[in-house]
Amino acid sequence: MHRQFGDIFRSPLPNRFRDKYRIELRERDHLPPHVHLTGGGVDVVISLESVVVTQGKAPAKVVQEALAWVAANQADLLKEWMKWHR
Repeated sequence: MHRQFGDIFRSPLPNRFRDKYRIELRERDHLPPHVHLTGGGVDVVISLESVVVTQGKAPAKVVQEALAWVAANQADLLKEWMKWHR
């Protein structure tokens, strides 16, 4: 099951970028804790511990926006990850 951050978090920052990309926290996913930047034919993995791209490629501007969103919501995202992956 895939959940979008907008369904979980009340944040002033968007979880959708450029009307084409979104960030997902996936249940039953592998370690280490991470999120996926998806859309437009990409699936980029972003580490929740170091807030860096660990897999995949996307346009640089989109990656920058996604990394900024993840960094701003890192503590909440890690809490959700731990709750979903006990």
